[in-house]
Amino acid sequence: MSYLDNLENNLKALESRDERTTASRKRPEQDRKQANASQPYAEKLRNSEFTKNLLDRAVHLAHGMRTKVYISWSGNALRLDARERRLELQPTPEGIFAVFSAGYDVTGRKKVDLNGDPEQLAKEFLNSIPRANANGE
Repeated sequence: MSYLDNLENNLKALESRDERTTASRKRPEQDRKQANASQPYAEKLRNSEFTKNLLDRAVHLAHGMRTKVYISWSGNALRLDARERRLELQPTPEGIFAVFSAGYDVTGRKKVDLNGDPEQLAKEFLNSIPRANANGE
């Protein structure tokens, strides 16, 4: 390889690295803007009566099914896990969305009204769990 070919390759590599660096700088800025836009909904989710009642109803209904509900906060999102099912309440700039999952697959998504009935959401989540038969299988 000649000196000029080597120089040309180095210049191309520098240009492509600059393009990647510029693109990677824009991503955190976009994430920060989205987090700031969803912050009011995150606060409402954390402090609302809806959330407290949802957790109470989910635990109460799951107890009748002999199922344990694991509750955790993942950043601003509230996560409920029961068996292999998951309900995650995610604040976004457009509002709060409930994301239903089975294993790693998303099975549904809907917007949540914090003035609505939390028991309905808890039932929708828990009714998605397959029932064990009489043999315990």
